[in-house]
Amino acid sequence: MGLPGGGKSTVGRQLAKRIKARFIDSDVVLEERIGMPIRLFFEQHGEALFRDHEEAVIDELTSQAAGGAGSPLVIATGGGVVLRPANRRHLKERATVIYLRSTPEELFRRLRHDTQRPLLQVKDPMAKLRELYEQRHPLYEETAHHCIDTGRPSVGALVSMIMVQLGLAELSPPEA
Repeated sequence: MGLPGGGKSTVGRQLAKRIKARFIDSDVVLEERIGMPIRLFFEQHGEALFRDHEEAVIDELTSQAAGGAGSPLVIATGGGVVLRPANRRHLKERATVIYLRSTPEELFRRLRHDTQRPLLQVKDPMAKLRELYEQRHPLYEETAHHCIDTGRPSVGALVSMIMVQLGLAELSPPEA
């Protein structure tokens, strides 16, 4: 979990590959369920209804993760998932949560040309990132079992750091 642009999907996909787990991006599941891109859904139906759908998906995905049936599961969540207490509870109780911690400045550098993230389509995206950080950072820390500072490490280095945190480093050597 983490703010928009923090690397959740990219790092999650690589972590799943490294540990031979299934990868699910909750935003992709949401877009399939709502039948349109999240940005369009936000514009047409608002954030509150989107968060209702998100909560249902997080409940379902964390139930799958907690069930232990089948292969291990790596879930990348949307950045606002922590805004709902039920989501924080389900994530904390049913999964091992990694917070990919990024500063607003790092995120702005990565996202300054992004047109797909609905919350950043504003006059001053840097101010919006700072506001999101102030609002969500304490909730991410409350929910997470482990925090990883993203900074400038490569995706492979971040995956290796996560594996060390999870005690999985000995299971899979890094890919060349």
